[in-house]
Amino acid sequence: MSKLFLQLADAVVEMDEAKSSIIAQKIINEKLNLLEAIEHGLVYGMSRAGDLFEAEEYFIPELLMCADAMDAAMKTFIPHIKVEKEKSKGRIVIGTIFGDTHDIGKNIVALIIKSAGFDVLDLGRDVTAREFVDAAIEFKADIIAVSTLMTTTMENMAEVIKLLNEEGKRDLFKVIIGGKPVSSAFAKKIGADAYASNAGGALRAVKSIISQSIPE
Repeated sequence: MSKLFLQLADAVVEMDEAKSSIIAQKIINEKLNLLEAIEHGLVYGMSRAGDLFEAEEYFIPELLMCADAMDAAMKTFIPHIKVEKEKSKGRIVIGTIFGDTHDIGKNIVALIIKSAGFDVLDLGRDVTAREFVDAAIEFKADIIAVSTLMTTTMENMAEVIKLLNEEGKRDLFKVIIGGKPVSSAFAKKIGADAYASNAGGALRAVKSIISQSIPE
C-alpha cells in the first residue's frame, strides 16, 4: 500500500484541508488507484477520527473539520474517477436510516459502487423505511443499502426489512446494512442479507449479491 494513502489519512485526522488536497493531487500524478486511496486513505482517516471522538479526544467541531479535510481530497479526486460506461451491473438504492443525519461514510460507499458500474440512487440521510421501500420499487432496485453511524438508530434499520415483509416484497430486494456500530451478528438478527464494515466491503457485498442473482 502506498505511503501516500497513509499520509492522506494523517491529513484527515490532522484536519488539514490544504495538505489533504496536495496529497490527493500527488496520488493522481502518480496514477495510483483512486478508489484504493479513498478506502485506505480517506475512509481510514475518518475511522481514526471516529475512534478519537469515541475516546473523547475529539469532539463534534474536530470531527467536522476532519470531514472538511476529507471533502477537500474528494473534490480533487472526483474529476479523475472513471465511472465504467458499460451496461449497468445492477441497481442499488442507498441512504442513511431515519434519525441519523451523518452521511460521510454513505457518500463514499455510493461513489465507489457507482464508479464500479452500478446504477445508484442516493436517498441522502434521515431516510424512513417507507422512503427506502417506495424508492426501491420505483427505481427497480436489486439492493437496498442502509447505513447508520449511531447506535441509537440501529434498530430503525430493522424497520426496512419489517416493512418489506409486511407488504410481501421481501423477496424482491436484497438488503445490505453497514456503519460503524453495525455487526454481522446484528445483520443476522434483523434478517439483512449482508453486512459491510467499510466501503470496500460494501462493494464486495454488492458484487457478490448481484453475481448470485445472475442466471447461469
